[in-house]
Amino acid sequence: MVKELIIDSTPDKGVTIALLQDKQLVELNKEQLNNNYAVGDIYLGRIKKIMPGLNAAFVDVGYSKDAFLHYLDLGPQVQSLIKLTKLVKNGSYKEKLLDSLKLEKDINKSGKISEVLSRSMLLPVQIAKEPISTKGPRLSSDLSIAGRFVVLVPFSETISISKKIKSNTERNRLRKIVEGIKPANFGVIIRTVSEGKGVAELQKDLLDLITKWETFSKRLRTAEPAKKVLGEMDRTSTILRDMLTDEFTHIHVNDGMIYEEIRNYVQGISPELEKIVRHYKHKEQIFEHFGVEKQIKTAFGKTVTLPGGAYLVIEHTEALHVIDVNSGNRTASKENQEDNALQVNKEAAKEIARQLRLRDMGGIVVIDFIDMHKAPNRKELHDYLKQCMATDRAKHTILPPSKFGLIQITRQRVRPEMNIVTSEVCPACGGTGQIRSSIVLMDDIESNLSYILNEQNEKSITLSVHPYIKAYITAGIISKRVKWFFKYGKWVQVKPVSSYHLTEFHFLNAKEVEIKL
Repeated sequence: MVKELIIDSTPDKGVTIALLQDKQLVELNKEQLNNNYAVGDIYLGRIKKIMPGLNAAFVDVGYSKDAFLHYLDLGPQVQSLIKLTKLVKNGSYKEKLLDSLKLEKDINKSGKISEVLSRSMLLPVQIAKEPISTKGPRLSSDLSIAGRFVVLVPFSETISISKKIKSNTERNRLRKIVEGIKPANFGVIIRTVSEGKGVAELQKDLLDLITKWETFSKRLRTAEPAKKVLGEMDRTSTILRDMLTDEFTHIHVNDGMIYEEIRNYVQGISPELEKIVRHYKHKEQIFEHFGVEKQIKTAFGKTVTLPGGAYLVIEHTEALHVIDVNSGNRTASKENQEDNALQVNKEAAKEIARQLRLRDMGGIVVIDFIDMHKAPNRKELHDYLKQCMATDRAKHTILPPSKFGLIQITRQRVRPEMNIVTSEVCPACGGTGQIRSSIVLMDDIESNLSYILNEQNEKSITLSVHPYIKAYITAGIISKRVKWFFKYGKWVQVKPVSSYHLTEFHFLNAKEVEIKL
């Protein structure tokens, strides 16, 4: 399987990251500028309300709505965290690690939150689920700091190993390595990608995490309530940390600064893969060049067409997603109706697994597959769907088909669902069915061009238009663009953008930032 990462950075829309497997789009992530409250960020929270009925607390972390902290998310060693926070804030504990800290007893699993927390108490908390819809962030005080090979867990001595590492010999080897290098009062979770790695790689990763903890301890002394103390890496680096393997062939980036950051990061974690990071410098938009834009437009929306002629209908509500599988114009003889249904269902199952990752759909998903009467076929479909979703990093559970032929999936939701509208009211006509004449369009473009060149004194500008309009402006020896050059004394670059509607146009300055008119 060939994997590629395409990263599109624009000043106004932030960073969009597309993950391709064998040239097919399987994940799309958007990282907004100044994105606070990302999963993994650690804040110094202030307890606002204790809710005994919910066995939970509402915590002020600076968001417009108080964040939610349940008793089960406190972590067994929350008393040690509270103790450390008090000692650090009053200046009586100045060590960077936890060697000299006496750990408290684990809290009772079935206890009450009012026995542990009190109003106005300061408590470091970690974002477990980003704000979604009308809800604030969900928190955990069971802190952890994730690295590429290991995860550092304070106030613990436990060494856990990923269940995906099956070899007992390898598990024992990794355990012995970590036992020899981990600091006191810190637990470690050994990740799947650690399999086969040497002492030097694991030690470097662990030392990086220890440095982050030291940074957290230092900032905690002077941290203000409801402020971020330690931030998770950006989305791009997080994806690389969690997924980068030898299967990656290219990482294309259109922003020079992000290119350098990614190249340095990849050089630090996998020097042999540094050469796959490429700086994209072509004039054509990066997503259009690699075919990502077209896949986005075809993959999102209510109806998703499958290669064999079948199609999916996807409906969304606040907590429930319903997917209906339709055979469409697919034909088969009546004798093979059962086999045909199985084939269509398996094709749909593969696309559904992709859609769940692509849209980051969470909560409850109900799938209405085409009815099949034979139990072995229903079992085969269930096993195939589990196989297709094996690469999904979000926690999920897939129930067997019900007596109505429905398959239910629960999938972890930690971020807002990716939703790209593919059908909308026509921006050119506003739904009236009538647009400006082409003559008026050219007058509008030239009027704005005159204002930008004469009044704003821009040194270099680019006009982005639909490819048809670009062809009209640049056609012929004495083209519109040539006439503009003689009139204004400046050469205007014209860039075609196929995602624009026919009468849409934008002016960009020398830094490729849109000039607001």
